Amino acid sequence: MSSSFFIKTKENPKFAKKGKNTAGTKRKGDVDPTGKGKLQAKKSSSKYNEEISSDSETESATAPKKRQSTEQIEYEETPQEKKLRLAKLYLEQLKEEEEKKAEEASFETDLIAGRLQEEVLEQRGKLQRLIAKDLIPPDPSEIRMFRGHKLPITCLVITPDDKYIFSAAKDCSIIKWDVESGKKIHTIPGGRKGTEDRHVGHTAHILCMTISSDGKYLATGDMNNLIMIWEAESCKHLYKFTGHKGAVSGLSFRKGTHDLYSASHDRSIKVWNVDENAYVETLFGHQDSITGLDSLSRERCVTAGGRDGTVRVWKIAEESQLVFHGHEGSIDCIQLINEEHMVTGADDGSVCLWSVNKKKPLSTVKRAHGCHGDAGIEQPHWVSSVAALQNSDTIASGSHNSEVKVWKCGQNYRGLEPLFSVPVSGFVNSLKFSSSGQFLVAGVGQEHRLGRWWRLKEAKNGIYVIPLKRKPSDPDETKIAE
Repeated sequence: MSSSFFIKTKENPKFAKKGKNTAGTKRKGDVDPTGKGKLQAKKSSSKYNEEISSDSETESATAPKKRQSTEQIEYEETPQEKKLRLAKLYLEQLKEEEEKKAEEASFETDLIAGRLQEEVLEQRGKLQRLIAKDLIPPDPSEIRMFRGHKLPITCLVITPDDKYIFSAAKDCSIIKWDVESGKKIHTIPGGRKGTEDRHVGHTAHILCMTISSDGKYLATGDMNNLIMIWEAESCKHLYKFTGHKGAVSGLSFRKGTHDLYSASHDRSIKVWNVDENAYVETLFGHQDSITGLDSLSRERCVTAGGRDGTVRVWKIAEESQLVFHGHEGSIDCIQLINEEHMVTGADDGSVCLWSVNKKKPLSTVKRAHGCHGDAGIEQPHWVSSVAALQNSDTIASGSHNSEVKVWKCGQNYRGLEPLFSVPVSGFVNSLKFSSSGQFLVAGVGQEHRLGRWWRLKEAKNGIYVIPLKRKPSDPDETKIAE
């Protein structure tokens, strides 16, 4: 029997003086007439707590200590039991960690699989994010205007990180803007005609510009048949490309590379390697001045052929081209939506959606911006610029009817549905969506970028930054265009 069951008690001094014993105990010298004292002590041991604590203050004070020591002895682990418990705990922790890692790995695998699927669809030209259904018109007070050019803005680009805007105008100048503050970061002034030998920059109207997908190089083209290459970060002049025999009207860097495509009024396409400061080759096919050019990651570009009425897809590696017909007038602007689809605008007032697999437009909206003139002899407003939010169902078009229109592409790009219009006074000569899809930038002037057929005196030469507001909704959906 353990020691916790042997109980020693003291005499209570209070009763000792009167010659009495403490209750439930025996004093030395007492006689047990039955001779069964030990057995009775054993039988009563299970009730010792109640018996001891009932009569003695001293014993009641010591009783909790006795119980505490008993509990400590009863729950004390042996070294083997402690090792076993810690081993079990360690195994449980390992199991939890492995389960957590498995969940994270599964989540990462799903993310990677989704990203890879999007990349595959993007390469195939079949990625179409459904964004247009969530867009709502911005409040006019939310539209900001940046002013700095003295003459009409002709072209602009947004840096890949959406932090800066580069704009160029007929005053031959280039301005770098901070999107958030609206302040000028850097200005490259234009020079006067005849100062080409000593002026670093353009001395003729700038018609087009583009920026590489890594934001390293900026390229600009002008009416003097020149292409200028700049370092986008510092606006430092790097190279000057010569070779075109007409005004340079379209420029585009191939996505993910520093290969540059240029289009000109001399009806040719040229390919350049900016890293090597080198000319690569020239492509011919258009029968009139080329007015616009665009490209994505594939080794090919698309062009608007002006008054020859054709859109062309140039397969650089195969040295071949595809020819498309659809507009009734001069095709003045073109933009790729993805690798397989594009949008164009013309001076017949129409906006067309195309697939590179079909010779005719998938969809055409005639008189997209309305008409002007007297009754019976109305003329459509020319579509002077188009833009597409890449790999989505959202496009925009501009004219000189005091508004920018935002459109929703139908399923599989068959059909165009107007979403809303944004009031803008003047010729909308350039439109660009930010890569994040958070805003749309419009370059506006008093004249058309390619000529001086009209002059809108009430218009202001400037840049409009239009926020693209969204309704609260689920994350963007993705679908495959057949």
